[in-house]
Amino acid sequence: MNPYAAADDTQIEKDYEVAKDAYATVGVDVDAAVDACLAVPISLHCWQVDDVGGFEISESTDGGGIMATGNYPGRARNGDEARGDFEQVLALLPGAHKLNLHAFYAETGGQTVARDALEPSHFSGWMDWANAAGIGLDFNPTYFAHPNADDGYTLSHANADIRDFWVRHGIAARRIAEHMGRTVGQPCINNHWVPDGAKDSPADRFGPRQRLVESYDRIFDDALGIDAALCVDAVESKLFGIGSEDYVVGSMEFYTGYALTRKLVQCLDLGHYHPTEQVSDKISALLQYHEKLLIHTSRPIRWDSDHVVLFNDDVRNVFLELARGKALDRVYVALDFFDASINRIAAYVIGTRATRKAILAGLLDPTQVLQGLERDGKLGQKLALMEEQRCMPFGAVWNQLCRKAGTPPAASWIPEVERYERDVLSHRV
Repeated sequence: MNPYAAADDTQIEKDYEVAKDAYATVGVDVDAAVDACLAVPISLHCWQVDDVGGFEISESTDGGGIMATGNYPGRARNGDEARGDFEQVLALLPGAHKLNLHAFYAETGGQTVARDALEPSHFSGWMDWANAAGIGLDFNPTYFAHPNADDGYTLSHANADIRDFWVRHGIAARRIAEHMGRTVGQPCINNHWVPDGAKDSPADRFGPRQRLVESYDRIFDDALGIDAALCVDAVESKLFGIGSEDYVVGSMEFYTGYALTRKLVQCLDLGHYHPTEQVSDKISALLQYHEKLLIHTSRPIRWDSDHVVLFNDDVRNVFLELARGKALDRVYVALDFFDASINRIAAYVIGTRATRKAILAGLLDPTQVLQGLERDGKLGQKLALMEEQRCMPFGAVWNQLCRKAGTPPAASWIPEVERYERDVLSHRV
């Protein structure tokens, strides 16, 4: 018995033809869905590979409410090891991809470089690699894991010197992102998330939010001359975090207003909301006003928001809404999770493939038929057909998608991850 075995190409093709016929009965063009799914870029987050540690040379990386749990062996210790891991990951993933870098993954040649002094040259190794791999790059300022984030505030800090430091860092990150976009030949999505907030009942909720607006306005000042076609700035909210359980300065309401009035992209992270909130329901509302959104796929479990993505209803429903609204071209898709308790290559492959499965499932939805039944008042028939879609031969379409992309179908990628762990990761100490 081999639990990782997949059907051979002939059987996959036969199963796919059966699936095509089944979906055709509800008006779905499966070939078109597969092609459209493969074309959607998914941006792989760099921080799963090393447990959100970064490669920064500094005396301290404390502060900011970011924590990966677990001690699974084999994490990447430098840029070369990380890039080798990404190459292994990409070999197992169907479709278009980018790599999403955080600022503290700079490579500074063993020299200490302050974050407000980072330059594009500190990421030249990543840009050279991306060009060779034929993928794009995205970026993030790192407003955490730093002595100037020790008390939980950065851009909204009451201390002007600390605020100024982080403003300079944000501007430096935008210049780096612009350079990345120009160098790799496609826009770089530059996402801003700050950990600012209070553990318990602040007496002043207005002041930090006013300071955050003022700091961001300096970072996004048009006078800086940064090309918005190359550096696409996004801002990300959160309901609560480690050390900011009571009050988060950058709430959903804050960033919705800020992104709209400053013409920025709003980021929706699936793990940054209350468990009873449906992120999928926010999309059709926000896209009435926003030109584009950034979607971070993650998986919340109770208070912890960053588990490996699975092909569950939460992530399915996000891409179902986007497909039904013909809005897949109005979002940027990225991953955001970290789990140090399991093989990190496997975590990437599971989470990325789950995200692409959700995109494919949305594209296979018989939207026209369902919406027609709804218009005709046939709500029982609509609900019944929605339920029957769960039993459609989705797996056969997914396997054909993987085959078409030249990547392993089903679970047949697992032995390659085991080989890489044996030959590469197990030698890291």
